[in-house]
Amino acid sequence: MPVEIRQAQPQDSTSIAKIANTMIRDTLFTFTSTERQPEEIAARLLKDPRPFFLAELDGRVLGFATYGDFRSGPGYLHTQEHSIQLRPEAQGHGLGRALMARLEEAARAREVHVLVAGISSANPKAVGFHSAIGFTQTGLMPQVGRKWGKWLDLILMQKQL
Repeated sequence: MPVEIRQAQPQDSTSIAKIANTMIRDTLFTFTSTERQPEEIAARLLKDPRPFFLAELDGRVLGFATYGDFRSGPGYLHTQEHSIQLRPEAQGHGLGRALMARLEEAARAREVHVLVAGISSANPKAVGFHSAIGFTQTGLMPQVGRKWGKWLDLILMQKQL
């Protein structure tokens, strides 16, 4: 059975939280240390009309991609910062590319002009992935993140849609 890319529903919030919280707990790929609660994810899915896509195989959520505000204010309305996360065993099989293709298509339909990726310097594979799908590095912010007693750089990449 092929992987299905579909819009997330509130009932998916536990699966989404498990993926996000594994990244939060076990990696330096995100600077946050506050785990996501399924209730907050479900509330976002109910209230926020922006796309939030899942990759699912045989009823198991393997990853997700979404976007949100890059910065506040009307001047940034057409620039959004995306997030993509996959279970480790789901990486390297084209799911990230499929999720991003669907997310970019939905973003274009909503008149998003630029997608931004904020990537931890501890995650060089994410830099390679984004480069491979057409993102360009546009900034490096040294030591702006801190987690587990380590200073981390933030790599900014973007893609014009």
